[in-house]
Amino acid sequence: MTPSHNTILITGAGGFIGSHLSAALLGQGRYVVGLDSFDDFYDPAVKLANINRIRSGGHGDRFTLVRADIRDAEAVRACMRDHAPKSIIHLAARAGVRPSIANPALYADVNVVGTATMLDAATHAGVERFLFASSSSVYGDSAKVPFNEDRVCDSPMSPYAATKISGELIARAHHQLHNLNVACLRFFTVYGPLQRPDLAIAKFMQQIARNEPITLFGDGSTSRDYTYISDIVAGVVSALDRIDQFGFRTWNLGSDSPFSLNDMVEHVAKAVGKTPIIQRAPEQSGDVQRTWADIARSKQELDYSPATRFQDGLKQQWEAMCRIAETPEPIVVSRHAEVMTRKCQ
Repeated sequence: MTPSHNTILITGAGGFIGSHLSAALLGQGRYVVGLDSFDDFYDPAVKLANINRIRSGGHGDRFTLVRADIRDAEAVRACMRDHAPKSIIHLAARAGVRPSIANPALYADVNVVGTATMLDAATHAGVERFLFASSSSVYGDSAKVPFNEDRVCDSPMSPYAATKISGELIARAHHQLHNLNVACLRFFTVYGPLQRPDLAIAKFMQQIARNEPITLFGDGSTSRDYTYISDIVAGVVSALDRIDQFGFRTWNLGSDSPFSLNDMVEHVAKAVGKTPIIQRAPEQSGDVQRTWADIARSKQELDYSPATRFQDGLKQQWEAMCRIAETPEPIVVSRHAEVMTRKCQ
């Protein structure tokens, strides 16, 4: 791929959000460099299948895959030299609240050191825009809802949440030091086709379909602001195009329409068309009682307007899962693809 003035580097391009975002940007005529290490947090074959879908979308001549670890400064800088991106959308991270409690040092290494490495390389390469994928988890277990971007976020409930707060602070420092345009995007529980298999909705759909019991922690009253993938992608693209107007800005990307765990399971079961077998378990450490996005700023500044009803989004996710199950796709990365492989030592 020939570097272009509108080349965008997306870390974690093989993931759920990254693959949808790559396809959307390619569809707009932009050039995308996807950087991914194909970490084994979940089956790397899922991410490779996502890459194949990106390539098969008719815009493969404007997509390049770079296989590298975001902590590998040499590999990241080589990628910058080779492809000269003007924008970076940094999605790659070690995900999950509960796993971060079991292995906090790994989460700090990948999420904090990796983000610092990407920011350092960006400033040296003359990157103009840097979008950081943050999380609703930065708000902690706040009783005051909805969550507003101006709220002080100093009470994380998990190491994962702490790494996202740290990433925002490091990004702000790079803006102040190097005048890098930075957007911190706080995602609220993203769902939809190709959702990560470890996330609750995807997992519950599989278990309910197979007549397996699903485990619900607590009494089911906890709630989440579920946000459909196409709405998230629209928000990210708008932030990419508008961050130059702000220099540094934090935006919530949510639905402003939370559902309780009990209600979520009911809607998932309706989408699948089966009655769930429910097992109850005690609440787990690190889980917050609620998330709820105040999206007034995003509406005003990004023209962000989530359009997908939860029930409709669940139906689309289930139908996509069924299509993939019926016609599994071969996991093949084109031998003609430009792929650089470097391991983080």
